[in-house]
Amino acid sequence: MTTPQGGAGADAPAPDGVRIREARQADLLSVYRIEKTVFPQPWPYAAFERLLDAPAFLVAERTTDEPTVDPAAADHEDGSGVVGYVVGDATPNHGRDIGHVKDIAVRPDAQGDGVGRRLLRRSLHHLASRGASVVRLEVRAGNERAQRLYSSEGFEAVRKEPRYYDDGEAAYVMALELGEWIRG
Repeated sequence: MTTPQGGAGADAPAPDGVRIREARQADLLSVYRIEKTVFPQPWPYAAFERLLDAPAFLVAERTTDEPTVDPAAADHEDGSGVVGYVVGDATPNHGRDIGHVKDIAVRPDAQGDGVGRRLLRRSLHHLASRGASVVRLEVRAGNERAQRLYSSEGFEAVRKEPRYYDDGEAAYVMALELGEWIRG
């Protein structure tokens, strides 16, 4: 599988002026703002602080001099800044470690540009390098756009969890065999 942001030199900006890198403390306010904008039940800021050292806590950062569609949403005056993030970790499991994509979001003015897919792919590479052989995630039953993204990368729904979210919405638990994904 070709992963433009997955290999060596992956921190270099892509042609669209967005690069993916590990999250830093200074990124947390931007991450939290995106979380509050995108999700009806956002994580608290402290959750991101606790996960800062997670093996796949990555941000997508706009690095061009061209301003964003919504300059007020930018982190910097020139329109650059964090436009998305992913939080993933891995849990040891008797030689078959389990990766977990806990959270992923892209700022609304950057959605539809492939940033979410690039974040997801990069996080999968990070989790594989940490020994994860399978990755799971939960997605709202009503979030068909996210489900299509995950399915297109090879995730499969393994079960439905009724009333998973605080507002009562169900979630699909989806899983991906990383070995197959990398070979694919």
